[in-house]
Amino acid sequence: MFRAPFLTSSRILLAFFVAIAADGFQILIGPLGWMFFDEVIDVVTMIVTSLLIGFHPLFLPTFVVECIPVIDMLPTWTACVAMVVALRKRQQRSGTAPAREARRSQVIDV
Repeated sequence: MFRAPFLTSSRILLAFFVAIAADGFQILIGPLGWMFFDEVIDVVTMIVTSLLIGFHPLFLPTFVVECIPVIDMLPTWTACVAMVVALRKRQQRSGTAPAREARRSQVIDV
């Protein structure tokens, strides 16, 4: 469940789309908007981005910061996804990502 999947361009684009959409919705409803609706957006964003690019501990402080009024107007989800993608790509390049090893073992030679 917490394994990092191998990042593909489609996974990265979808994760950025989700993060940008979440930040955009939160800006649209404003800092004094529907507080419960803000938290629903944050929970859904955290779950979907975790499914797309894998869970990362950076999602937790982002989720907490998003619960603070006015600060949730900043594009924190987009910044968090950018940081996680950069860290995952560095892991994959260095060959230490467990998802890369799992993916290699699934290749069938004919």
